[in-house]
Amino acid sequence: MVVCILAGNAASLLLYAAPILTFARVIRKKSTEEFSCIPYILALSNCFFYTWYGLPIVSNRWENFPIVTINGFGILLECSFIAIYFWFTSAKKKVKVAATTLGVFAIFIVIAIVSTFIFHDHHHRKVFVGSVGLVASVAMYGSPLVVVKQVILTKSVEFMPFYLSLFSFLSSALWMAYGLLGCDLFLASPNLVGCPLGVLQLILYCKYKKRGVREEPSKWDVESNGDHDKSKQLQRVVDDHGADPKCSS
Repeated sequence: MVVCILAGNAASLLLYAAPILTFARVIRKKSTEEFSCIPYILALSNCFFYTWYGLPIVSNRWENFPIVTINGFGILLECSFIAIYFWFTSAKKKVKVAATTLGVFAIFIVIAIVSTFIFHDHHHRKVFVGSVGLVASVAMYGSPLVVVKQVILTKSVEFMPFYLSLFSFLSSALWMAYGLLGCDLFLASPNLVGCPLGVLQLILYCKYKKRGVREEPSKWDVESNGDHDKSKQLQRVVDDHGADPKCSS
């Protein structure tokens, strides 16, 4: 049980931190390119609901303290990723990101108020918040699939981050074990869906990874190619000049 908790927290930490590489690229290129913000918004909603689920207001004392710690940290990371995406994306996408994120905040506030003031015991609060968290968790684990259509059409996994898919699978597998051992179906159930979805993403990645990520030419290559083209043009002018009968006379 303890091993599952520690391993699950470690895997979740890696899952939430996996987009760091993606956003390092976004910052470097100052563009979100074809990356989608949906996985990070859904991950934020999952972290909100499960942090609330683990707090003593919903759960019995601190029985689910490990869930609070890892998802609380996830909230900080996901908010940072969404802020970076918002900063570098186009004006049209900014409206969508803002609307979706504010929608998640609004839904969470409603769920928190209802669970606090409508339900008056831990059991019913856990059932209510756990049911909402279950839906949010399944959505989070399946969120990388939003780019599956693009992956299949382009036969490229450039915009489906590998580590996000890998750690999604590992995290769902370990938390499923934790939920089953602790007889908590609200933790185990979404991960029963998350595992197959993670496997599907990894299969797609393995199938199309050889197509690879398009590499941009370096400055040196561009300059070298430019010099090579100039040399060809100069050689062509010399040859034409030598072939001109007026010049030979």
